[in-house]
Amino acid sequence: MWRACLTAFNFTKNTRFIHITTPARVLRLLNSQRDCCFLSIDVKFTRIELRHMSSQPKRLRTDNMTGTKIGTHNGTFHCDEVLACFFLRQLPQYKDAEIIRTRDPAQLAECDVVVDVGGVFDPKTHRYDHHQRTFSESFSSLCPQKPWVTKLSSAGLVYLHFGRQVLAQLTELKEDDRQLEVLYDKLYENFVEEVDAVDNGISQCDGEARYSISSTLSARVGHLNPRWNSKSQDTEEGFKKALVMVGEEFLDRLDFYKSSWLPARTVVEDAVKERHKVDPSGEVLMFSQGGCPWKEHLFALEKELHIEAPIKFVLYPDQNGQWRIQCVPAGLNTFQNRLSLLEEWCGVRDEALSKLSGIQGCIFVHAGGFIGGNKTQEGVLEMARRTLQAAVQSPANGSS
Repeated sequence: MWRACLTAFNFTKNTRFIHITTPARVLRLLNSQRDCCFLSIDVKFTRIELRHMSSQPKRLRTDNMTGTKIGTHNGTFHCDEVLACFFLRQLPQYKDAEIIRTRDPAQLAECDVVVDVGGVFDPKTHRYDHHQRTFSESFSSLCPQKPWVTKLSSAGLVYLHFGRQVLAQLTELKEDDRQLEVLYDKLYENFVEEVDAVDNGISQCDGEARYSISSTLSARVGHLNPRWNSKSQDTEEGFKKALVMVGEEFLDRLDFYKSSWLPARTVVEDAVKERHKVDPSGEVLMFSQGGCPWKEHLFALEKELHIEAPIKFVLYPDQNGQWRIQCVPAGLNTFQNRLSLLEEWCGVRDEALSKLSGIQGCIFVHAGGFIGGNKTQEGVLEMARRTLQAAVQSPANGSS
């Protein structure tokens, strides 16, 4: 058993322990946080021991200080500046930066980059505040090719200007890689935009909400601030915990989109490009295996690739080696189909369905007409073709 000692967070004056089950989890914690406490790593038991070590208040210090400084406000902290600081810390130029938490203009002037304080938005001088009365920028206003109109917080501002660099560092993809751009968009839309909206007080919808959602990332960051009636109102410990929490959550989301969501998009894109080999109509997709989440990707790729004839059916094998035919819905959040399977097939099964349709090997068609099954690939393809032909002959037989 051996111990390695290094500088990281000063969480408390009392010794605390964090049990970590895998070496990867250890490395992830050490790589993401490098501030103000003494850690002992017990390799045999994979345990991290945190001990108090004195440090200057309102400064997150690191070993091998380069003199680089990130400035943000002190006092009550919020998810946006915590996330902005995490993003910056992923970049080579800021990875060892000292985080200065202050509202003193003189101290902020000495910082290399300032987020969420100072009353200035100026990328040329790396000032990223959004509280000034004149500020109304969104992703769309600063990057007209992007669709999001939510007012930016410091998190969104830093992500907009540094997000591609951050993702390149974390994924080893090139900044001009098309896949990185897809991840860049997805992580804004499904992670950062929520932080922007919450910080700026933008409601998800109009009217009174039916229930309260209190477990968002922004809410959990807020809960790390001292309670109003706590004897100590020092926010440094909570800020450090928040930095760990938002970092881990962002990295987890990035890992999902890179290792699961993005490969699914590739599978769907390949199927879209090969669809005319499945059927000359180009309205039928075929996957070599089932389980791939395809709906979101299909709608996005149809727009991106300018598909003129909307795709109607998706064919794939199930876990039993049989085949399924599924109707493409009219949208992500609707049960209406672009084209349903033939109405006379709905609710009919097995041999009765095979006789009715004239297609061997039929297993079922759901009563709702949105999915069916056949024992063979050829069988489900024929079910798709018959439905397409019937729609051409009688358009009223189409969507439902």
